[in-house]
Amino acid sequence: MANMTNLAARFLTLSGRHGSTLLALGVFGGLVVPPLAHAMVWFITPNVVLLVTLVLLRVDIAAAFGHLARPFRLVVIIAVLMVAAPLAAAAAVAVLPLDPGIAAGVVIFATGAAATSGPAFARLVGLDPELTLLATLASIFLVPLTGPPLAHLLSGIDLSLSVFGFMTRLAVVVGLPLVLSLGLRAWIGARRLAPLGPAVDGAVVWLVVLYGFAVMDGLQTRALVDPLWVLQATIAAFVADFGLNLLTTLALLPMGGRAAASAGLMAGNRNMALYLAVLPVSTDPRIALFFALCQFPLFLSPFMLGPIYRRLIIPRRPG
Repeated sequence: MANMTNLAARFLTLSGRHGSTLLALGVFGGLVVPPLAHAMVWFITPNVVLLVTLVLLRVDIAAAFGHLARPFRLVVIIAVLMVAAPLAAAAAVAVLPLDPGIAAGVVIFATGAAATSGPAFARLVGLDPELTLLATLASIFLVPLTGPPLAHLLSGIDLSLSVFGFMTRLAVVVGLPLVLSLGLRAWIGARRLAPLGPAVDGAVVWLVVLYGFAVMDGLQTRALVDPLWVLQATIAAFVADFGLNLLTTLALLPMGGRAAASAGLMAGNRNMALYLAVLPVSTDPRIALFFALCQFPLFLSPFMLGPIYRRLIIPRRPG
């Protein structure tokens, strides 16, 4: 039994070390093997609960409180993510000859909350997971207040988020993981938990990969119907993701490279699951398809941007 446990820990630790590559390969798994994607759909909500639990388990509590001691910086980051980014996206699509479905998709994408996988991605590429976690949670709480009005104002699409339904979902995907993580911290103990960190990171990588399988459900079929539109939408998804990332990073550079890059990563990687559930029936179905295509830059961002962060932002250790 001990040998099996050690083997599993070593496997997960190795997975964490190669997390960026696994995510880059895994995002295509559900697309290439549609039955696999369909089989994983049921696991989306449990996956998110487990993912957030493990992310919270890896949080440095002291570092998180350190960020809370500087509330103005956090407020500025949230304002850029939830207000400035959608305005910038709307200004960009207004001057570009984009298909209306793609243009609306880009704007609504920019109004979304930061992806729940953001803190894990930040740790994976050497950015600030604690700052990312706090800003991500704040964006999730605020998106019912900022997202629908901005989406309607900038794209003309009415996103009716039920407050009761949203709070129920929030209790499941944030409240439950918080309770579980606190219970696990108390049960395992800080001394035993610290050496398990790399294995926990590996488990997070595999949960994100499985999530990527699930969100690809049906994408292959829809892509075959209009491949040219899908190509254009995929390019737009990458430009929206990395463009918002770059603009946010540059705008917040006075905060320091690591904090600015962490905010940029959140600005480019958005959580579209909530919006998919509330898109009106009359909405152009291609907008939902665009949201699915946004998963590609999200999952590829650690693989593509990790070397840039390591070269330009993360300070080198002496010697």
